[in-house]
Amino acid sequence: MELLRNSFISLSVIPVVPFLIVYFIGVGLRKEKRNTLLLAMDITTVFLFFSVSALFNTIFKTQFGFYLILLIVLISAGLIGGAQNRLKGNVDGKRLFRAVWRLSFFFMGTMYVLFMVVGLIHYISQAM
Repeated sequence: MELLRNSFISLSVIPVVPFLIVYFIGVGLRKEKRNTLLLAMDITTVFLFFSVSALFNTIFKTQFGFYLILLIVLISAGLIGGAQNRLKGNVDGKRLFRAVWRLSFFFMGTMYVLFMVVGLIHYISQAM
């Protein structure tokens, strides 16, 4: 159990690694690049979720990062669900979840890069 926990933490530190692992294994097995890319995005989102919340907590010295990201994801699900209801008259849960999950990948990927740069600048400025 400790090995699983340490592996998850290690992969969360640099979430590009699980993306590349899943992508290259998927391309090697399936040869379908589009579906493999989407699967790699879906799996990496889990690691990004924890990584971005930890970076947020470290930079802003708070414990609210996980809940803030969860709140943003839930608000986006409500907005996308409302738009889907207005356009089609009903909400398709599977499509809603997939849309929110994939948008979360792009949002958290951007936030990961931003927080890494801010964290590095903050660390370097304190070290000098």
